Amino acid sequence: MVTVGILALQGAVREHARSLEESGANVKIVKRVEELNDIDGLVVPGGESTTMRRLIDKYEMFKPLQDFAKSGKPVFGTCAGLILMAKDIIGQEHGHLEVMDMRVHRNGFGRQRESFEVPLTIKGLKGEEDYIGVFIRAPYIESVGPEVEVLATFQDKIVAARQGRFLSCAFHPELTDDHRMHGYFVEMIEELKKTVA
Repeated sequence: MVTVGILALQGAVREHARSLEESGANVKIVKRVEELNDIDGLVVPGGESTTMRRLIDKYEMFKPLQDFAKSGKPVFGTCAGLILMAKDIIGQEHGHLEVMDMRVHRNGFGRQRESFEVPLTIKGLKGEEDYIGVFIRAPYIESVGPEVEVLATFQDKIVAARQGRFLSCAFHPELTDDHRMHGYFVEMIEELKKTVA
């Protein structure tokens, strides 16, 4: 069984934990740097990306999170987590963790009152049925580099993508009872562990 950490500075940590456990993973809440040592992959939840960055800096986790991403272990960013993973953010001079080659638009689908749910076809997910994406002040990915695989789009905007061991989505997979996105991430970790074993 793989152990997946959830960065617990902001966001729906308990909901992510439930989805990961339903997907067969052991879950560890990550609040301190040393807790990154005990996990096989990391979920960076939604929230507010500027606030999350402030908390990451406050708890001196920025460099350790970058090192974790560079170590070869998978990372899954959802909503604000996607923004933190992007190399390029429209309207900002610099990105944050800068691990995925993509250009993102913060609040690209509007503010809180423009939140919505929509069925999505997501490449690589098991099952025939659409996945219901819950978008809350959601970003979107405007463009991606050549190594990034687009997994889903909505209104011609990229809303889910993968670059090797990095996965991101603009919506909140933890807010549904459909655990396939978390299951996809758990399988990514399991496959990676097999290749390095």
